[in-house]
Amino acid sequence: MSRSNLKGLTLVLLIALFVWSSSFENCGASQSYIPQPRHWNYAIFNVLEYGAKGNGYADDTKAFEAAWAAACKVEGSTMVVPYGFVFLVKPITFSGPNCQPNIQFQLDGKIIAPTSSQPWGSGLLQWLQFKNLKGITILGKGVIDGQGSDWWNDNGRMPSTKPTALRFYGSKAVTVSGITIQNSARTHLKFDNCIGVQVFDIRISAPSDSPNTDGIHLQNSQDVTIYRANLACGDDCISIQTGCSNIYIHNINCGPGHGISIGALGAGKTKACVSNIIVRDVTLHNTLTGVRIKTWQGGYGSVQGITFSNIQVYEVEIPIMIDQFYCASDKSKCRNDTSAVAVSGINYVNIWGTYTVKPLHFACSNSLPCTGLSLANIELTPLPSYNFELCGSFCWKANGTLRTRTVPPIDCLMPSKLSSTRVQSYGNSCWV
Repeated sequence: MSRSNLKGLTLVLLIALFVWSSSFENCGASQSYIPQPRHWNYAIFNVLEYGAKGNGYADDTKAFEAAWAAACKVEGSTMVVPYGFVFLVKPITFSGPNCQPNIQFQLDGKIIAPTSSQPWGSGLLQWLQFKNLKGITILGKGVIDGQGSDWWNDNGRMPSTKPTALRFYGSKAVTVSGITIQNSARTHLKFDNCIGVQVFDIRISAPSDSPNTDGIHLQNSQDVTIYRANLACGDDCISIQTGCSNIYIHNINCGPGHGISIGALGAGKTKACVSNIIVRDVTLHNTLTGVRIKTWQGGYGSVQGITFSNIQVYEVEIPIMIDQFYCASDKSKCRNDTSAVAVSGINYVNIWGTYTVKPLHFACSNSLPCTGLSLANIELTPLPSYNFELCGSFCWKANGTLRTRTVPPIDCLMPSKLSSTRVQSYGNSCWV
């Protein structure tokens, strides 16, 4: 073969290889968010270099704002909150969308919230907020402390509106890793309208009697993974609200708290759509419930495609629960309503441990019964040390199938059957 022919053949092979490799970009594409590789650089912005004192009582808010403004201009930059310092920071928003992507917030020190009422005005919904960002990462061994005891005691000194400690809004490719969030006035960590979220190796801590201090709260967010987290609080360890889909939660320790909940959904006659949720390899101890779905009467929409598996419970009041008559306010003010959020396709697999009130509670809607409930390998035993009468399993308008024998025997399920749930949900646009 001549040298010119060899060069021509080499060129053809290179073009073919390029076309072949490019074809993989569209192969297997789906509607789920696909995270892109992140590119970090060595642009570091330390809050101490922007005037932060870090002594725990001087106001370091402006220094944080200045460090963020600088980091925001550089793709892949790192804003550093250094170890060994305590930073008092007032309510602040780290926002885009004009920020460069892939900013890293390195938290190794401690950030504390103000305990006086003045910085909160008439009340704010969040304390530290990251908004409209792409590729934002918070990591480190540091602490975010909401110093919420004055809010919990409700002594009239603080506003009635309580702030979430750390909130992400309207952001993509969000990672939170390694940090501790504690003593929030309300919810500790919230994701609202976010896509592509990774949360792992974090710790959340608040007293069991601190009101409404959810651990992690998800709302209108998709493609979320939460794992290797230790969550102790005064409300739901994890709360999944309307607009959430493709949520994967595993290897979680929860307790004290109210368990892992979907809902409450449909408050104020609103539409709620939740789908494709997997919760597995979870340990719950000393919690109000284990795994729970809760909806208000009068709402509409659907909850479907949910799996709870490998759930271990210790001293949990009610390990398995669906409550479609949920009412957080005065029970006498909650009226019966024929409209309901449809609950279907709920799988319970390998749930075992001890309970203190009843093993299972399925209270489904009178007008729109639960359908497609499936239970397998359920082994729940009462804790004998409690000195009150324990209740058996309770079912109301609950259609499902027992895949295996259960302990205790669950004989209150209605036989699983086809229903018009999908048709009604379609009319509510959850399937559109």
